[in-house]
Amino acid sequence: MNNKKALAITIVCSLQAVLLLSGCGHSEGKADKGENTSAQEVISVPAITISKGKLSSTLQIPGELVAFQQVDIYAKVSSFVKKLHVDVGSEVTTGQLLATMEAPEITSQLSGAESRLKSQEAVYLASKANYDRLYETSKTPGTVSKNDLDIAQARQKSDQAQLESAKAAYKEITDNRNYLEIRAPFSGIVSARNVSAGAYVGPTGKGSEFPLFTLQEQKKLRLVISVPEAYTSYLGNNSEVNFSVKAYTGKTFTAKVNRLSGVMDTRLRSQRIEMDVINNDKKLMPGMIAEVKIPMNTADSAFIVPKSAVVNSTVNVFVIRVVNGKSERVLVQTGREADGKIEVYGNLNPGDTIVSVASEEIRDGAELKHLKFDK
Repeated sequence: MNNKKALAITIVCSLQAVLLLSGCGHSEGKADKGENTSAQEVISVPAITISKGKLSSTLQIPGELVAFQQVDIYAKVSSFVKKLHVDVGSEVTTGQLLATMEAPEITSQLSGAESRLKSQEAVYLASKANYDRLYETSKTPGTVSKNDLDIAQARQKSDQAQLESAKAAYKEITDNRNYLEIRAPFSGIVSARNVSAGAYVGPTGKGSEFPLFTLQEQKKLRLVISVPEAYTSYLGNNSEVNFSVKAYTGKTFTAKVNRLSGVMDTRLRSQRIEMDVINNDKKLMPGMIAEVKIPMNTADSAFIVPKSAVVNSTVNVFVIRVVNGKSERVLVQTGREADGKIEVYGNLNPGDTIVSVASEEIRDGAELKHLKFDK
C-alpha cells in the first residue's frame, strides 16, 4: 500500500515539472519573437537633407583634327613633268607655281589655231567691207538689187560666225596650255608629292593613279567630333570646349563650335560637329586624335543626392524619404551623374530628409530611428 502511494506522488511531481518547463520555454520564445519584431521595425540609417543645385560635369569623347582645306592636285592634260618647284613640307601661297609641264602637241595645236583665227579675221573683214560698199551704193535707187545686198549680208554674218568659232578654238587650246602650269589653289603646305621630273601624267589612263601633290591648309584646322544623341543639347554655335592631344601632355587647347550638321548619323546615332582651331604655330597636325571635354551645364537646377540614395529596382526607381520617423518611397527620375552624385527629379521638396544609403530591404512605412546625418 505504501509503495502505491509513493508511485502516485512521483507521477504527480513529474507532470508538474514538465508543465513548468514547457511554460518557461514558451515564455522565452515569445520574448525572443517580440525582440526580433522590434528589431525589424526599428532601423537605424544614415540620412541627408536635400536641396536643389547644379551638377557640374564634363563629357569626354574622342575627336580628330583634320586640315581646314585639303586637295589632291592632278594634271588636267596629258603631259610630261618638266620641273617641280616645290617639295614635301614647302609652304606655298595662293597662285604660286608648283610644277611646269610640257606637251609639244599643244604648242603645235596652238600655232594652228592662231593661223586659222587670223585667216578667218581676214575673210570676215573682206565680206564686211563688201557688204558696207553695197549698202552705201544701194542708197542710190536702181544701182544694186535687193537680192545682191541680201547675199552680201548673209556672207558677212556667216564669216562672222566662223570667226567666233575660230576664237573659241584658239581660247580652248590656250586654256589647255595654261594647264601646263600647276598652281596652288590656296595657301598651305605640300604634304605629299608623288611624281618626279620626266614622269608622264594625265587626266586618265597611266599616270593618273596618284595626284601630283596633296596640299593642306594647316594654319587653321577642323576639330571633328561625333556627339551621341543624349548629349547634343549641351553644345550649340559658339560653345567653347577644351581638348588635349597625346603629343603635348598636360597642355590644354580651346576651340569654339562653328558648324553643326543638324542630323543624326543613321549608324552611330550621333551628330557631327566641327570646331575651328587656329594653328599659326603649326604645333597641331592633321590626323591627330584629340580628347575633347564637353561641359554639361544646364540652366535648370535639380536635387543633387548621393548615388547610393537612389534605388533602381526591377519595378521602378525611388528614394526613401523620412516622414515622422517612418520611411516613404518616392518615385524619381534620374539625370546626370558625376563624382558619386546624381540628379533626381520627383515629388520632393527642399529640406526633405532622405536615406543616403537606401535599399529595397527598407520597406515602405518602416520605422526609422537614430538617423545619422551625413556631413
